[in-house]
Amino acid sequence: MSKPLPADLSLRPIVAADLPAIFAWQADPEACRMAVSNPRDRPTFDQHWQRVLVDPTVRGRSIVVGDQLVGTVSCFERDGKAFVGYWIDRAWWGRGIASRALALLLAEEPRRPLFAMAARSNTASVHVLQRCGFVWLRDEWTEATERFPACTEAFFELR
Repeated sequence: MSKPLPADLSLRPIVAADLPAIFAWQADPEACRMAVSNPRDRPTFDQHWQRVLVDPTVRGRSIVVGDQLVGTVSCFERDGKAFVGYWIDRAWWGRGIASRALALLLAEEPRRPLFAMAARSNTASVHVLQRCGFVWLRDEWTEATERFPACTEAFFELR
């Protein structure tokens, strides 16, 4: 049985003080297995976030419950298209936080269409996207990269 969605969930801009928690989440082996991703080492992580925090094309938001940081949700450019992504601290899984946070981000993000990708095996993420109105476009085999193992990815669009 899932836990209830916290009533005091909100978004705020990601700040440098959030990065230690974000680094720990992206290194969590169970979360990486579910998301089909490889964690970044500290120097690569720091370099990535130094760029993200100053990039005007990125709408990065921390997800907070009360004053506790529980995840991130963002909209960013990839190959000339606007994509969304999210990551939730495993301690907060199963409460509807990703769906609610993505809905809040979509309400403040004017760009359309928006795109998203999720490992086909990550059924929780696929359901989040569908709950928020994203429509499945196709499944595609993607080869391994330094950041992601090879897998079948589901591609989605929101108009």
